Amino acid sequence: MSSLARGEELILEIRSLHLADVKLLVPRIHRDARGFFSETYNRQALNAAGMTMEFVQDNHILSSEPGTLRGLHFQVSPHAQGKLVRVTRGSIFDVAVDIRVGSPTFGQHVSATLSVENWMQIWIPAGFAHGYCTLEPNTEVIYKVTDYYAPDCDRGIKWDDEALGIKWPIRPDNVKLSEKDRTQPALKDMAPAFVYGT
Repeated sequence: MSSLARGEELILEIRSLHLADVKLLVPRIHRDARGFFSETYNRQALNAAGMTMEFVQDNHILSSEPGTLRGLHFQVSPHAQGKLVRVTRGSIFDVAVDIRVGSPTFGQHVSATLSVENWMQIWIPAGFAHGYCTLEPNTEVIYKVTDYYAPDCDRGIKWDDEALGIKWPIRPDNVKLSEKDRTQPALKDMAPAFVYGT
């Protein structure tokens, strides 16, 4: 865990997870009678922590119903994406899966609950599949990406692939999926997308 400060003021806390390349970020939030203020992204602070990603696009998603599951998604080269994900209303159960062939943690996942209350963000670099399930109605998610959306590079993995061992906080008969996510392949049936260390 590391904390980045400006003078005496804490700007950002960065927490490592079981998969070390995936990080939880907790920006400082200042509250008063009017509401709050928070620096939700500070390039200088991230660079100081060795996180030198460049973002090119912001995406904003509304999911009306709890149990809406989006994922597990990723983009392959030459438009592989890293994502910095946060919640502005409601809450999500967020998952990242290591899909880098040759990685000592290949096929393993980490998860975190992101909410407007805990104000946490998750950094998911290229080489990981990403997905989340909404926990509340009218949940809004905003995420930054390091490359533009490229339909020809868009890929996915089956959300309930038993080999991944993800314990989603929803019964399978209650999950709300897109048609695309209903037909994604299992990890073992997917063509290798990333090679560890390259």
